[in-house]
Amino acid sequence: MNTKQLVEKLNLKVLVSGEMEREITGGYCGDLLSWVMGRAQSGDCWFTVMGNINAIGVCVLADCACIVLCENATLDDNAKDRAEMQGVCILSSEENAYTLATKLGEIL
Repeated sequence: MNTKQLVEKLNLKVLVSGEMEREITGGYCGDLLSWVMGRAQSGDCWFTVMGNINAIGVCVLADCACIVLCENATLDDNAKDRAEMQGVCILSSEENAYTLATKLGEIL
């Protein structure tokens, strides 16, 4: 499944389109950036509330397929600009990480 299909299946809002055809191979939930950087896998859909510029850097380093900001967490303007520059797909949902990760697990 790619990020475009994920948007449709989980009813997500697109904040930054990035690579909408990127294949999603798994999921990761976490808000401690150093922890995510060392443990998220390439192709993961990363569920977090961290909408700052550092999260974009972690996403790129970990090679995540996308970031989903949970519980309507906001995306900083600087982070949005960096995500657009680096082609990072940023999505948003009002649901929490557990609920979204469970749904992702069902459709992968």
